[in-house]
Amino acid sequence: MVASLVLLYLGFNYLKGIDFFSSTKKYYAVYSNVDKLMPSNQVYINGYSVGRVSNIQFQQQKNRVVVEMEINSDIILGDSTIALLNGDILGTKFIQLNVGSIANPLEPKDTVRSEIAKGIADFLTEPVADLQSTLRKLNFILDNLGRNSEKLDEIFDGFKSTPGLVNKTLRNANGKLDSLTYSIKSVSANLNRTLDKLQPTLANFKTISDSLKSVELNKTLTKAQQALTKLNITLDKMSKGDNTMSKLMTEDTLYVNLNKLLMSLDSLSKHFNENPKHFMAPLGKSRKKIEKDLEKQKQVKSN
Repeated sequence: MVASLVLLYLGFNYLKGIDFFSSTKKYYAVYSNVDKLMPSNQVYINGYSVGRVSNIQFQQQKNRVVVEMEINSDIILGDSTIALLNGDILGTKFIQLNVGSIANPLEPKDTVRSEIAKGIADFLTEPVADLQSTLRKLNFILDNLGRNSEKLDEIFDGFKSTPGLVNKTLRNANGKLDSLTYSIKSVSANLNRTLDKLQPTLANFKTISDSLKSVELNKTLTKAQQALTKLNITLDKMSKGDNTMSKLMTEDTLYVNLNKLLMSLDSLSKHFNENPKHFMAPLGKSRKKIEKDLEKQKQVKSN
């Protein structure tokens, strides 16, 4: 309940223009007549709200009204600033600050120079020298009212033609929508007929595709079967042992002969490396001389 009351108080004061989260400075303005100015009325500079009227006091002894204003702390006022009391056409009052040049800045709680704006009633009640000046003023006011009434008549004449234009636009839109709907219906009908005609063709294509797939699969299986048959025949021939490949796979004679040949070549190469004269002499050497040389080499090695 306490929280609700606090929120109610803060919301009520916020609607009155009190901002609890911004710093302000107070200034005063003195008027002979505030013309129904109320607390929380706005204070403007060049049409921008910079504060509000926080309090109004009537000093009976001096027959004047003191207005307290809360202005944003970032606004600087000078001794040439004027607080002009003004109002709009609906009767709402506000204070318009004309800052002017700031030669001597005002301190918080100083008094600002004040003036009251003149309205139409004040304009009519001004003292006039003669009837001609009064009539001139009335003519000026009536001319302004006549120009404004002409502008209002033009605006209302435009409003009269607006419903007709709207109705015409709606009729055109309805006609275009009807034609568009008919076109969509005709297109959809043609599309359905075309699809009905294409269904047998699509079924034939499906049948042909299935047939082609089955034919290609049969060919592949046939080729694979033929390859396996040839491979089995080859393996049978190799297992019988009556051909060269089977003998190579089952007998080691070729391997033994090749091994002997390699050993002979190895001994020949060693002999060639150790005794090149036996092969490179102009006329060569006889077998006896070669055997004698070999025996000498053995004796040298043994010693």
